[in-house]
Amino acid sequence: MSELILETKNLCKTFQRQRVVQDISLSVPKHSIYGLLGANGAGKSTTLKMITGMLTPTSGEIYFDGHTWTRYDLHSIGALIESPPLYENLTAKENLLVRTTALGLPKSRIDEVLRVVELENTGKKRAGKFSMGMKQRLGIAIALLNHPKLLILDEPMNGLDPFGIQELRELILSFPSKGITVILSSHILSEVSQVADHVGIIANGVLGYQGQLNKNDDLENLFVQVARKYKREA
Repeated sequence: MSELILETKNLCKTFQRQRVVQDISLSVPKHSIYGLLGANGAGKSTTLKMITGMLTPTSGEIYFDGHTWTRYDLHSIGALIESPPLYENLTAKENLLVRTTALGLPKSRIDEVLRVVELENTGKKRAGKFSMGMKQRLGIAIALLNHPKLLILDEPMNGLDPFGIQELRELILSFPSKGITVILSSHILSEVSQVADHVGIIANGVLGYQGQLNKNDDLENLFVQVARKYKREA
């Protein structure tokens, strides 16, 4: 069995007596790309927000790199959830300088992460003038500043044109070889099937399937089966 970077056990979240996430037990192997699939509103973002400390679980446990998760583990987790947190009046380097200063990280990390996401030549162009794909890559650069062991990307392909999708796909595929495990949340089955080697499918707040993804697997059929099953049982 592969060593796990992240494990959750019976993770639940309730808002105003409505259970949004129910008994989610994820197993994310180290140096993998784990595709977390689900329709909009299925509970993907809520699950990821609990893993990143943005929300407190109602119940359940989270384990990171072999121990019980604490807020200190956020030093080893990078995340891009929802929109990239950018200052649109600043350049790429200036955006990263704000973060390195706040986190007490060396300024040398700025050029390092800009090279990784291929934004080192944007010069004085302000982030507000970037394409959607460039903004996503700058958001990923921010998430990479602290040398994360785990990178969480929530719907990173949203709003991208085909060229931007291809660039981001190639970037994501490069991370495991750098020692970075990726959790990629998406509702776009075709994109997940091209990058993920493990997959979990959430429907109506329930993890209906989890396993290794093989080239011959019919992901669309599997997704539909899970979605139908938990729609009926919800």
